[in-house]
Amino acid sequence: MMSTFLPLEPKSLTDNVFSLIGQDWMLITAGGPDHFNMMTASWGGLGVLWHKNVCFVFVRPSRYTYEFMEKNETFSLNFFSQEYRSVLNLCGQKSGRDIDKTKETGLTPFALEHGATGFEQSRLIIECKKLYYQDLNPDHFLDPNIIKNYLNGDFHRMYVGEILSIKENSGK
Repeated sequence: MMSTFLPLEPKSLTDNVFSLIGQDWMLITAGGPDHFNMMTASWGGLGVLWHKNVCFVFVRPSRYTYEFMEKNETFSLNFFSQEYRSVLNLCGQKSGRDIDKTKETGLTPFALEHGATGFEQSRLIIECKKLYYQDLNPDHFLDPNIIKNYLNGDFHRMYVGEILSIKENSGK
């Protein structure tokens, strides 16, 4: 049965973004429903930049999702209820290069309005268009403790995305 997603204006989002991203986690998904990958993330944010509602997310070049972020103009942030924590764990620990994450998780992908992929089981989906990217430069870390996140030198690429739409699952 297909979920019913209702549009939500960015200013109507009542979730605490610190909890939403940092504790609940999200699936960053890039590519269309016929060829995509998703990865679990707990680093990022939502805000306003260049007079636009935006998100910013971080993807390491070693991640399979990075290839999809580079090739596609849009991406989505998918948020789930706690019952999907094991799905988020799997998507954070396994690579789409090695397994079919859709098959392994049982998630049902579908096309979003602007070409990105969402999941029927999501409670909240934010669809975004890439506006900017920047590779993190270790020479710019002002707190030397940050480098401990990069012992293998796999520095993230930051993407800023314009929020094109927010959809809330009316059944979740």
